[in-house]
Amino acid sequence: MKSISAALFAVILLTGCAHKRQPTARGASFRAGWTLTWSDEFDQPDGSAPDPAKWKIETGGDGWGNKELEYYTSRPQNVHVRSGNLEMIALRETYTGKDGVTRNYTSARLKTLGEFDQAYGRFEARIKIPYGQGIWPAFWMLGNDIERIGWPGCGEIDVMENIGREPAIVHGTIHGPGYSGGKGIGAPYSLASGRFADEYHVFAAEWEPNQMTWRSVAGGLAILMRQPFFPRLCWLTTFGFTGSRKSSVLASRISL
Repeated sequence: MKSISAALFAVILLTGCAHKRQPTARGASFRAGWTLTWSDEFDQPDGSAPDPAKWKIETGGDGWGNKELEYYTSRPQNVHVRSGNLEMIALRETYTGKDGVTRNYTSARLKTLGEFDQAYGRFEARIKIPYGQGIWPAFWMLGNDIERIGWPGCGEIDVMENIGREPAIVHGTIHGPGYSGGKGIGAPYSLASGRFADEYHVFAAEWEPNQMTWRSVAGGLAILMRQPFFPRLCWLTTFGFTGSRKSSVLASRISL
C-alpha cells in the first residue's frame, strides 16, 4: 500500500457584518472590521478524527458525478489530525466498502453541512497540496439547499481546485444554473516559479452580495448566490477534470 497526503493548517471563516476584530485563528488574514465566525485549527491529539462537531466525513465510491476512481472512507489511514494539521491521504489500494463497491484508490472527503454554513464573508484555508497526474485536491462550497434543489441549482463556489498535472496552477470558479461544469465562471492563477506542493499557501474567497473575489485567483465576478453555503474539503483521484483515466499516484497527502 502506498500513500499520498496533504495538510491543512487552519480553516477560518469571517464575516464583514460586525465591527469587532478577533484575531484568534493562526495564520488568519483579517481585514479591518471583520469578525471571526468559525475556525478549526486541528489541535486535537495526534491520530484523532476531525472534530465531529464541525465536520462530517462522507464515504462512498460511486464516482460522485466526476468519474472519480477512489472510495472515500472515514478510516484514520485516509483522514486524521497530526501535529496540529488535518491530513487527508489518498492511497493506491484495493478497497471494498460496506455497499459492495470496490475501488483501487481510497481517499477522504469532508463537509460542514448541518454543522455550519454562512452567506458572505471571507472563506480561507492554509493548505499544502500534493501533486501528480490524476489527483484533484479542492477546497469548495455548496449551497445549504442542495438536498432540496440539487446541483447546480444550489450553486457552487470553488475557492481552490488543482489539477495534479498542473502543479503550479490553481483554479477559482463559481457554478450555477446556466454556468456549471465546463461553463463555470472563473480563472486560473499560476505561480511565477515552483509548485503549490512545495509549501503551504493561503487560499481565500471574499464573497459579497454582488461580487466574489479570490485572493489566490484574481477576480471580482458578479454572482447571484445569496443563500448560505457550507465548506467542503476533498481529495479526488479522477480522470475527468484531470485529463487522464490513469493516475501516477501511489500515495498522496493533503495537509491543512
